[in-house]
Amino acid sequence: MALAYTDLTKGILFVMDGAPYEVLDSHFLRMQQRKAVVQTRIKNLITGKILDRNFQPSDSFEEAEIERRQAMFIYQNRGEFWFHEEGNPKNRFSLPADLVGEQGQFLKPQTKVTTMVFNDKVIKLDIPIKMEFKVIEAPPAIRGNTAQGGNKQVTIEGGAKVNVPLFVNEGETIRINTQTGEYVERV
Repeated sequence: MALAYTDLTKGILFVMDGAPYEVLDSHFLRMQQRKAVVQTRIKNLITGKILDRNFQPSDSFEEAEIERRQAMFIYQNRGEFWFHEEGNPKNRFSLPADLVGEQGQFLKPQTKVTTMVFNDKVIKLDIPIKMEFKVIEAPPAIRGNTAQGGNKQVTIEGGAKVNVPLFVNEGETIRINTQTGEYVERV
C-alpha cells in the first residue's frame, strides 16, 4: 500500500531505499512561501541507524510488510544463536551474534522471543524485558563493605555478569531487566 508523506506518523513502518524504517517522531512544518514538509526522525530496522529526514508532498512510500513471529531460543554455538518456530521444533533457524546484539547474553534455552521478519529475513529480535536467572557465582558479602553503595558483581546462568545488592547469594534466583542489564529484584 502506498503512503503519502502526511501518513508518516510515529510508529509507522515504511520502506525507503529497499530497507524498512520505523518513524520515531514526526511533525508538520510550514515555512513562508514554501511547500509544507514533514520533519521526521526515522530508524533503519536492519542497521539500527537513526536519521533526521524531511519529506515533501512529492514523496511517497510503500508500507513495510513486517511480520512478528514467536520463536523459542534453543542454544548458542560459535557466534550463532539457534531458534525454532514456536510450536514447530523442526523449523529451525540461526541468527548471527551481531543481529542478536547485547541481549544475547541474557538468552537461555526455552526463552520465548519475538522476531521481526522483512522479506522472509529476520531483521530484529526482541527478548522479554524482565527475566529470571539463577546466580551461579557470587562473592561473599564482606561486613562493613558498604562504602560503594553495597553492590557486588555476580555471574548468572548463561555467563553474564550483573551488579546486585550485597544480600544476593549463590544459588538464588534474581530478576534482571534485559534492556539495561540491571538487577530488579530477588525472586
